[in-house]
Amino acid sequence: MSDDSSRPTPMRPTRKCPECSRPSNRETFPFCSPRCKAVDLNRWLSGSYVIPGPGLDEATDNDER
Repeated sequence: MSDDSSRPTPMRPTRKCPECSRPSNRETFPFCSPRCKAVDLNRWLSGSYVIPGPGLDEATDNDER
């Protein structure tokens, strides 16, 4: 009979890397590697990812009232 209690259990299940879908790494969570982490950061900094907000016409109409 083997004793499985000596093996460390993961704190949480691994998730897929949002860039390449490989299993995530604890040191670079939620990414699998520093490269995927840097790719994602570059996309944010270059403006590839945009969080939608109110249109410019809607924002100026509300400010005038």
